[in-house]
Amino acid sequence: MPPSPDRWLGSGVILVLLGATCFSVKSIFIKLAYRYGVDAATLLALRMSFALPFFLAVAAVKWRTGDRTAVTARDWAGVFIMGLLGYYLASYLDFLGLQYISAGLERLILFLYPTFVMLLSTRLAGARLSSREVFATALSYAGIAMAVYADISVQQPAVLTGSALVFASAVCFAFYLAGSEALIRKLGTAVFTATAMTVSCVAVMVQFAVTHATGDLRLPAPVYGWAAAMALISTVLPAFLVSAGIRRLGAGRAAVVSSIGPIITIALGQIVLGEATSTLQLAGAVLVCSGVYAVTRRA
Repeated sequence: MPPSPDRWLGSGVILVLLGATCFSVKSIFIKLAYRYGVDAATLLALRMSFALPFFLAVAAVKWRTGDRTAVTARDWAGVFIMGLLGYYLASYLDFLGLQYISAGLERLILFLYPTFVMLLSTRLAGARLSSREVFATALSYAGIAMAVYADISVQQPAVLTGSALVFASAVCFAFYLAGSEALIRKLGTAVFTATAMTVSCVAVMVQFAVTHATGDLRLPAPVYGWAAAMALISTVLPAFLVSAGIRRLGAGRAAVVSSIGPIITIALGQIVLGEATSTLQLAGAVLVCSGVYAVTRRA
């Protein structure tokens, strides 16, 4: 007997909430690992090393069981480029940015990516933004400006550098989402995600091999623990949870549900890391979430 529509939607909400929560703790894991003096490239390499076996397994199973005879060299090139852009470059910029700013501010800036996707999609379609979309986007950016201003009063140069890096990360991820739509339709979500993630994992490892010595891996045990937690809890697990949730809710509803993410990160930053949150930062968070909610709800 198939599940009722209400139960189907309810389970979708739970799956997306769990996925958003898992992804939201990524910033906390990174900050905890940084306390041991590890650099961004090394920590990212450890994260991807732990995650790679899972994505290789999924890619191998899906490619073996599916009919991929129609996949062209251009498709392979697209997957390669999207893997480099979305989970290599975007992740590396994000890790660098977290060396300078709080976990809460990082999550808020990253959460702007739906507005970038909307702007890109509108531009590619040759359409114009509606007044509602313009207002929602302006609301989100006003919220980010408030949150950044609140942190600038404490560490001006560091906050500006970190915010710029994370902002660039969000832009890269938006290009990844906008550019991968056709490939996902052709290859399927699981095949595309697992293959693109495999590409990004290999790219991260190559970067580490070129820029670091093997001795740089002699790190305190907690660093390996946080990297493994980041790989399993904040990389592999949310990928499958959110995909299952989208299947039940649809992408638009799932995006609205996942808007709880920045609030979770801000709360965890206070509880786990002891990050201070001012009234101005909270007001900025409300504006960002409201603007992104309006954009994703329309989508």
